[in-house]
Amino acid sequence: MKEIIQIENLKFCYVREADQISVEAVKDVSLEVEKGSFVAIIGRNGSGKSTLAKNINALLLPTGGAVYVKGFDTRDDEHLWEIRQTVGMVFQNPDNQLVSSIVEDDVAFGPENMGIPPEEIRRRVDNALKAVNMYEHRKKAPHLLSGGQKQRIAIAGVVAMMPDCIIFDEPTAMLDPKGRDEVMSIIRNLHKDGITVILITHFMEEAADADRVIIMDKGEILLNGTPVEIFSEAEKIRDLGLDVPVVVDLADRLR
Repeated sequence: MKEIIQIENLKFCYVREADQISVEAVKDVSLEVEKGSFVAIIGRNGSGKSTLAKNINALLLPTGGAVYVKGFDTRDDEHLWEIRQTVGMVFQNPDNQLVSSIVEDDVAFGPENMGIPPEEIRRRVDNALKAVNMYEHRKKAPHLLSGGQKQRIAIAGVVAMMPDCIIFDEPTAMLDPKGRDEVMSIIRNLHKDGITVILITHFMEEAADADRVIIMDKGEILLNGTPVEIFSEAEKIRDLGLDVPVVVDLADRLR
């Protein structure tokens, strides 16, 4: 498989407003994401995983190093349009992504801004809503929906733009267990349909279906491998203040 994303020695610093001190949120991270793969990035709050995600989508630009999406440097304004069309992003709070008072209008917002013909927008909106099992709610107001349903609408809005890769930045953090299961089922189906998935999460169970699991701490990648390889490092994971999947914990205790 060809790499869709290449990250080379990425560094990113925030400047704290209170004292104007520079804080390094991502430290010398190098990573490649293959087209069609499913990568889960795990870490505690403040580990740098969301900052890394926003650098991939060019919402943030590197302080040092470089990020390439389909070969385009994210710092190159000339190719920002291609980068954003290639990599879509779904955030933790769906209310931050919903912009319209009608569900289907919200899903159409992205394609409309891309200048896509109305007939094609209609087809994309219908297909995206069906993909997230929300077609029957297309005429409703988003504020009347549950948290899980709102997140599915936010996902449909990104799917309608037909990106090659979707970054999910803790999409289930604000949902109840039923909503979490629904959203994770949709993510798995999107991956089966060929979309490259990057899932940012702190739930180990959500990473079980990924091809590769990356664990970050203090802006650095500490572990990088298949789920089997990563979950075999149960003690290291616990030392980082993270939980391991229940099945892995049980197997570790039995050993």
